[in-house]
Amino acid sequence: MSFPDLLILLLVAMAIGWAFLRYTPSDSQDWHVDPVTVRKSRRPNNLLVTKHVALPPDQAAARLESLALATPRTSHFAGEGFHRTWITLSPLGLPTFTSVRLVPENGGTNVVVYARARYLSRLPGAEKARVRGWLDQL
Repeated sequence: MSFPDLLILLLVAMAIGWAFLRYTPSDSQDWHVDPVTVRKSRRPNNLLVTKHVALPPDQAAARLESLALATPRTSHFAGEGFHRTWITLSPLGLPTFTSVRLVPENGGTNVVVYARARYLSRLPGAEKARVRGWLDQL
């Protein structure tokens, strides 16, 4: 087998691997979790943060929904009301799931966020910045 044949074989194998990762179905039973009760993984591919905002939960939910849907490659994945999960695809199409629970407290809302990458061993800095950006804009 010649070098160009090996190169073509390698590229085809990489394309098949990428397609498998990109198009494997995601089950909401696995990825729509409650950030308040979740046990944070020891792997560095996730982020669990809480922020108190001075908005009532319904206003925080509406604001968060608009922020999420304005984020490139992000769509609603599961949930409704004060517990939702969004999926964000990286430029290569790899998914990151962001689950949010809004908890009313002291006239405002505690926003609890749990973001995690499905396939990557680390949560990319861009994903951490996205979550922190959402929280900063609430």
